[in-house]
Amino acid sequence: MRVPIMIHTITIPPDAQMAPLMRTYAAALAAKRRQLILGAALAIFAFLLACLGAEVDLGKFWNNLGNFGSYFYRISKLDTGAAVWTDPVEWYWGLRRWLRLLGETLLMAYLGTATGFIGGFLACFLCSRNLVANAAIRFAVRRTLEFCRTVPDIVFALIFVIAFGLGPLPGVLAIAIHTTGALGKLFSEVAESIDMKPVEGIAAAGGAWVEQIRFGVLPQVLSNFASYGLLRFEVNVRGATVLGFVGAGGIGEELLIAIRKFYYSDVSAILVLAVVCVMLIDLTSERIRHRLLTMEGGRH
Repeated sequence: MRVPIMIHTITIPPDAQMAPLMRTYAAALAAKRRQLILGAALAIFAFLLACLGAEVDLGKFWNNLGNFGSYFYRISKLDTGAAVWTDPVEWYWGLRRWLRLLGETLLMAYLGTATGFIGGFLACFLCSRNLVANAAIRFAVRRTLEFCRTVPDIVFALIFVIAFGLGPLPGVLAIAIHTTGALGKLFSEVAESIDMKPVEGIAAAGGAWVEQIRFGVLPQVLSNFASYGLLRFEVNVRGATVLGFVGAGGIGEELLIAIRKFYYSDVSAILVLAVVCVMLIDLTSERIRHRLLTMEGGRH
């Protein structure tokens, strides 16, 4: 059986018609090139202006760059001069204490994230335009969330350390407030992008506002809320480590002491411990978040 072969011919316009098209194309390319050059020039100017404002001394940076590498060389050595990995027992002499402090850091991050999740969850519906018609309520809640996430958590931690003293409590409160602001913003954006038909159907059937949220909104947003909550927990584990620098408990406080007293091998041991812990949490939560998103996609 013979298969007919279709031959398509391409008609090339004459030069008289091609010339205006090529000129238009060349002009568009030239305009794109000018935009790219202008954007690059503005970016370079802004970078140099920022360096000037921040008093960046490139000469000083270059001259002291070797100190950065030498510090990492020193923390890789024990007091005997041997490499840290040649004697793990000596390197991790304080493992029991460090694990306890690391567990304290994880609990701080977990409790602060859980509290902030609840705060953001309750606030997000009140600042969603499609769920609350009162502009004054939306404005007040949005500005409150902005304040919570704009002030750095380390500033909140300093304030709470002065108020409540040293320990994990200031760290938990600081993380909770900052997480409320961050998650409240993310949750409200998810709530504003939902399909409003289920909500309108519940309202038409006489359902109250709380019932509209419970049965019309939550089924559409819970998986995204959980995903954002897990992502925030990853961030807060790292943040809780830094909060220890201001006396808010956890492994960060021990790390700061080791840095100040030049216990180089202790610095590397604590850093490796913290990095491995954060990596394991990131990998675990990433898998959970992907599974949640897959479940959400399957329902659609």
